[in-house]
Amino acid sequence: MNVQIEESWKEVLKDEFNKTYFAEIVMHLKHEKALGKIIYPPGNLMFNAFEKTPFDKVKVVILGQDPYHGAGQAHGLSFSVPDGVKPPPSLGNIYKEMKTDLGLEIPKSGNLTKWAENGVLLLNAFLTVRAGEPASHSKIGWESFTDAVIRKISDQKNNVVFLLWGRFAQDKQILVDATRHYILKAAHPSPFSADKGFFGCRHFSKTNELLHKAGIQPIDWRL
Repeated sequence: MNVQIEESWKEVLKDEFNKTYFAEIVMHLKHEKALGKIIYPPGNLMFNAFEKTPFDKVKVVILGQDPYHGAGQAHGLSFSVPDGVKPPPSLGNIYKEMKTDLGLEIPKSGNLTKWAENGVLLLNAFLTVRAGEPASHSKIGWESFTDAVIRKISDQKNNVVFLLWGRFAQDKQILVDATRHYILKAAHPSPFSADKGFFGCRHFSKTNELLHKAGIQPIDWRL
């Protein structure tokens, strides 16, 4: 299957694109579109995380669960929204922790593209969602694909920092070889749980300390 995805990822993931589950994802999306369903993000941004962070550039992985399901919010990067869209509550809490940890001013924009271009893979476990229906594509096969992405990073790279926020993300740690990579865990930044261990986690400075220790250029978290 000829999938429109960034070339380095196309090579790394080529076996996945020929598996039955991936064909079923494509069929499911085509079927829903034929029924007139609105799907986010737009098709050209479905693999935006891979486009903005080629395989050889990955230093950090921030794992989200679901794309935003509101109009104009999702653009293929976990926790991120395009310029001009108000940062959602979880992202607002990420910014608060970043300010506390690093002393950086809270950005007005919720667009995290600069992080992605700096080596932070902003990966959602499910890459699409029906408008207004959270988790509506959680059972169509995307998790098989994104689990494979995590495994490929774990198997083929070293010293990547995985930021696992919340139980859903933390369940993915079994896919990561902890003898070759770093795993930092905290509560989810959602308003329901941020005060249960996300605030004060200092993951931004800790990530840079780990990268520096491994001889890797730290992340410029400024937006």
